[in-house]
Amino acid sequence: MTSIGYQWLCKELGLQVFPIARPAVVGGVSRVTVTQESIFIPSSVAPGDDSVISHILFAIKHEGVNLQVLSQAVKYVNEADLCRFVESSPSSRYVRLLGFLWESFNQCFLDDVSMVSGPTVGLFDEKKYITAPGPRNSRWKVRFNGLGTIDYCVVVERTSLITALLEESILDKAYSFIAELDKISVERALSWAYLHETESSYAIEKETPAYDKTEAFMALLKQAHHPRKMDEGYLVELQNVAVSNPFDQAGSYRHQQNWLRGPLRGVAGITYIPPPPSMVDELMSSVLAFANELPKVIDPIISACIASFGFVFIHPFMDGNGRLSRFLFHYALCQSGQLPDGMLLPVSIAMKRNEAEYLKALQSFSVPMRQYWNVSWLHDEEYLFAFKGEESLYRYWDATPCVEFGLKMTQESFEKDLREETVFLEKFDRVYRAVDEAFDVRGNELTTLVLTTLQNNGKVSIRRRKKFQGKMSEQVFEFIEKVCEEL
Repeated sequence: MTSIGYQWLCKELGLQVFPIARPAVVGGVSRVTVTQESIFIPSSVAPGDDSVISHILFAIKHEGVNLQVLSQAVKYVNEADLCRFVESSPSSRYVRLLGFLWESFNQCFLDDVSMVSGPTVGLFDEKKYITAPGPRNSRWKVRFNGLGTIDYCVVVERTSLITALLEESILDKAYSFIAELDKISVERALSWAYLHETESSYAIEKETPAYDKTEAFMALLKQAHHPRKMDEGYLVELQNVAVSNPFDQAGSYRHQQNWLRGPLRGVAGITYIPPPPSMVDELMSSVLAFANELPKVIDPIISACIASFGFVFIHPFMDGNGRLSRFLFHYALCQSGQLPDGMLLPVSIAMKRNEAEYLKALQSFSVPMRQYWNVSWLHDEEYLFAFKGEESLYRYWDATPCVEFGLKMTQESFEKDLREETVFLEKFDRVYRAVDEAFDVRGNELTTLVLTTLQNNGKVSIRRRKKFQGKMSEQVFEFIEKVCEEL
């Protein structure tokens, strides 16, 4: 089958981009047919010639907007050819989008576009992508409605999963749930959430924090609601709290190359290499906009996902990036104003429980990026890194897998963790109070017995019966099971 559109551009122009997820091919179909692997195009719809401009226009129309490809491909579009297309089709949506992108990425203007006409159109199709309000280009009557800017932009497709999860209104449900609880229940539920969020965030990094570090990180999480703008200085403060080794505490964004590694030795063990230090400042200013500004413009969970994953892909510090990326997730949610002050959804608990899926979301970016780095082993832990790709690889990426994962984990952290734990604690109170009023049992022993019975589906296990035999009567065991059954 003949490749067309983005796939054709990549092959013919030798572009340095991630693999096209769903390439367009001319196939034996009578109409455009989209499958999981490809977009099948009838020959009558395929580009009429093998010119760069024809394949770009086809790709924008039928495959969507891929800025990784377009930022490189438009540099091969001849100015005179583009002018002729504008002159012949001055109101064409796709010609105007190409004109806007051509000027944006080539950093120059076409001589005359006064003939452009038609209503203002968005760069991204709102039916296909999550979009945001953005500036209008009057020359081309095009509005940049992407997530980010023309210099740093991610795309999030409106997949069936994302659409369904957004309709769940997770934050609204969480807000209502907390509002219905009494003060003591809220305090207890949130104390549990902060503690276990901290432990799980460290556990993801294969660490167990000491008591003082746990207390410090919990205090850090509570700062997520503070109305302080996120910037480099604030992140440095947070990093110094999250990292206990004083030699790893940062004073600014990194000025040296870092990398991630797996269990394999040498070069084979290098699994991901974030952008060169020279790109970090600019990329971080764009990522922080997702945490500072977008949560009040688009769904906060989507903003949180992009800020969190975008941060960890840049890896602006030599240590502590994972924990800070998850803090940014909470920060974006809290800054949206859609959660009560002090409330936290323990997302890291869900992430820890679904580590394989978390890794898969990270690898959607890290794996294709790895091929654009040459790594040479020098000696010991010394390596030589050479980036052979285009900067656009770090500037434009598909956040759809990351957003799908983040939405699922947010829903799970509420439904499975926070809600279930709160309900469990309420059941514990009722059983404990009933037994305490009916029998004289030591507090510590009663606590253990009630907890284990609830965890055992309301049945006192044989092991617990043997352990507490002689300390309490069989009537206590039967009474506990009866109360549990009535819950």
